Amino acid sequence: METTAVTTPQTSAATTKPKAAISADFDTFLKMMTTQMKNQDPLNPIDSSDYAVQLATFSGVEQQTRTNQLLEGLTSQFGVLGMAQLAAWVGQEARSAAPVYLGDKPVTINYHPAAQADRAVLVVRNAKDQVVSREDVSLEGGAYQWLGADAAGKPLPNGVYTLKLESYNGEQQLGEAVSVESYARILEARGGSNGPTLVLEGGIEVSATDITALRVP
Repeated sequence: METTAVTTPQTSAATTKPKAAISADFDTFLKMMTTQMKNQDPLNPIDSSDYAVQLATFSGVEQQTRTNQLLEGLTSQFGVLGMAQLAAWVGQEARSAAPVYLGDKPVTINYHPAAQADRAVLVVRNAKDQVVSREDVSLEGGAYQWLGADAAGKPLPNGVYTLKLESYNGEQQLGEAVSVESYARILEARGGSNGPTLVLEGGIEVSATDITALRVP
């Protein structure tokens, strides 16, 4: 039985460092103010207005420290909530423009030729970025079952491939080749400093924000 894992994001150093710096400033300010009160000249005490400014500054630093602690707690809670929602995605099929893993079954892809095209070509590259197939596909676009065959019609080896679509009008190519979306089963959801990442079949990783559709396999 295949297992999946959902991990929660870790607090980044970039988040921890500002908090530590503010806390250090808070402690330093408290020590300086206490020392100043202990060593002030009884015959020439601190002016009341200056003392009020220092108290206000102290209060502001304390409030900022507490606010940062509160925000950090909320961020952690939101991260856990987001991962909890993504956990429901595990086992479903996600559509994205990520590379395709070709296994023993056809891969459902989704493509859209240019509006003025009279010919559309699916270009397949292997993990070494070598073109292994150029296949004419329907101008209707939409969902298509890619069988994974080479130029001679023989099945390609199992592995990861990159699919691009070229649109032509006569012999002229219309613009650059565009990415082709495909469906792949979600095996795992991971958290990180850059946001949630989904692991698809074949070990392909894609950001959760790059998923354009979900379906039940």
